[in-house]
Amino acid sequence: MNETIDNEIPKGKIFKDKAFWVGTFLGGPLVAGYLFAENFKVFGQPKKVKQTWIIAIITTIVIFSGVFLMPENINIPNQIIPIAYSAIAIGLFKKYQEEKANEHIKIGGLIYSWWKVIGVSIIGLLITIIPIFAIVYTSDTMEQANISTNQYGQTVKHEISYDKTNISEKEVDKIADSFRETGFFDLSVAKYVFVEKNGEKYEISISVIQGMENDVEALQPFIDLRTVMDKLFPNNNIEFKLVVDNLDNVVKILK
Repeated sequence: MNETIDNEIPKGKIFKDKAFWVGTFLGGPLVAGYLFAENFKVFGQPKKVKQTWIIAIITTIVIFSGVFLMPENINIPNQIIPIAYSAIAIGLFKKYQEEKANEHIKIGGLIYSWWKVIGVSIIGLLITIIPIFAIVYTSDTMEQANISTNQYGQTVKHEISYDKTNISEKEVDKIADSFRETGFFDLSVAKYVFVEKNGEKYEISISVIQGMENDVEALQPFIDLRTVMDKLFPNNNIEFKLVVDNLDNVVKILK
């Protein structure tokens, strides 16, 4: 009799619903795929294992590609996306595996420990983020390689930086000539400028000191300069971005 009962106890361990919540939240869609695949193996559904991995990989690519391509002006709290795909994972578990999981446990089947869940989550997280960091690092390195800086002036070295793949050196030199002509590139203080072309518009980032954006008197020379440059470049729109410390810290836009 005991031998019969032992034979009825299912072999292999499974992951329960809470493991899907924790594992997917910590490790991402790839971990969810692993948990589903391991359960399908124990449930005797080998055909679904391959399908699960394909879906998990595609989902991971779509989610993280979407995050990278998302416009910067859209701010989503960091926890929203992990909560969303974790909720989807637990929903899929309840639909496709919960019944078999409950049956497995009811007849004496084993479940994986939390140490297993945490370990899988960490490995899955590393597998996901290492390629992402590699892509970001490579992208930044390539972008920096395309940045060129030209100096203008004999005594005071004014600088204009630009992306060689975005705007030509001839156009940058023409902008520098206009700065000399208007007196912006003078002999007193070195100016640091970054020029970017967006269609027919020149977006010119100019380094200023903190607080200038709120000083009407200090802003007026930049307003006048932009007005004059509009006339010097009749075929192009001119936009000034006043920045502090770095290009991302735009404190005022004049257009």
